[in-house]
Amino acid sequence: MAKVEDLSNSHLMHRSLREEPDVVNNAKGSYIFLQNGQKVFDGCGGAAVIAVGHGNSEVIEAVSKQLSVVSYVHTFEYTTPVAEELANILLKNYSGKIAKVYFVNSGSEANEAAVKVAVQYFYEQGKTSKTQFISRKQSYHGNCLAGMSLSGHVLRRKPFENLVSDKFHKVSEANEYRWKKNDETTGEYVERLANELEAKILEVGPDNIAGFFAETIVGATTGCLTAPKGYFKAIQKICEKYDVLLITDEIMCGSGRTGTFFAWEQEDFVPDITTSGKALGGGYSPLSAVFMNQKVVDVLSNGSASFNNGHTFQCYPLSCAAGIAVQKIIQRDNLLQNVKVMGEYLGQALVKELKDIKIVGNIRGRGLFWGVEFVKDKSTKEAIDPRIRIGQKIQHNALVNGLAIYPGFGTIDGLSGDHILIAPSYDITQDQVNVMVQQVAASIIEMEQKYAT
Repeated sequence: MAKVEDLSNSHLMHRSLREEPDVVNNAKGSYIFLQNGQKVFDGCGGAAVIAVGHGNSEVIEAVSKQLSVVSYVHTFEYTTPVAEELANILLKNYSGKIAKVYFVNSGSEANEAAVKVAVQYFYEQGKTSKTQFISRKQSYHGNCLAGMSLSGHVLRRKPFENLVSDKFHKVSEANEYRWKKNDETTGEYVERLANELEAKILEVGPDNIAGFFAETIVGATTGCLTAPKGYFKAIQKICEKYDVLLITDEIMCGSGRTGTFFAWEQEDFVPDITTSGKALGGGYSPLSAVFMNQKVVDVLSNGSASFNNGHTFQCYPLSCAAGIAVQKIIQRDNLLQNVKVMGEYLGQALVKELKDIKIVGNIRGRGLFWGVEFVKDKSTKEAIDPRIRIGQKIQHNALVNGLAIYPGFGTIDGLSGDHILIAPSYDITQDQVNVMVQQVAASIIEMEQKYAT
């Protein structure tokens, strides 16, 4: 492998044009080995992508074997055994809840497809005015134009505001830590949010709204923010009242990340459409999916009998082979149970080690999907000056300490607030959790003296 000596004159467009990324020499298990000789524990799976570790020989063999069988066919004319097998594996336990799955590459593609299938669902019924959507202010649904229009992520949207559609509307996010009033119960807060959604539907017109989009557990925008108890049940009731599809974005929080394949399984509802990605392919090949219930599939089947949305690399055989291998390892090694057990342990360990740190405001999450929000003052929940980028500074400290975590900013309103996200591989051990939490705590404490009141 050629050594990269200098990135200052690189022709590759990196995420930043000011800072050079670290060069990864190789990765194995839960560790990333940098070209500078540093060994880093991958505590975030990149962006919550890694599920069965890096460099898993079984997955590599499965993809390699698929290469020698068939690497590509066009889905207009053909299907492949691996695509059919992956669909059957994923839907095996969801009879009566999910009817079909549609495979694409990125999460952005999956959410674009979810928008299209929702519009086509109503189009096939002659309800051609139902082309608009409602999502939440603090949210992220992808880099393509429909996904960006759905997203409430202020800084990611800002350069493209003149491109995003005005057919996408926003209601408040479900953030009990920040926005539940002191004299308000959780139930009353949920009712207020449901009433807000109903008011928005009535404002735009029920005949115009096709779907309501929400991340079951919000990912990078707010840092593993879970919904208040009863929230999705109340939201679903409003959606059903006005013939609006409920669409859950589980690109980041799904595919087993919270201990069940779908995060919504731990809530009291079943959505009409769900998107999944990231950990679905475990990082071995781009793979995302759109899951549709029987109601949606029946309307398409009884109408045009097709989904008017195709991709060149739809149901890509190499990605499907990777997805099958990842799912087989998860099932064989009972890794979803490990996600539950180690996730609960991780949450308890984070609370124990971080609760007394002055700049730690809130610790939240589920399974192996946890976030820590930082504040200047615990009692007022005042944010640290956003110009400091405290989350990124803590990420830097963590890297120096041998740990990779995922930073975020704009946590509160898109402009202020900072957090970090922790999302390790599903096969993490208790000893690794202990070391990881100690590294997180040390990295935050280094910042506490400088930025706490």
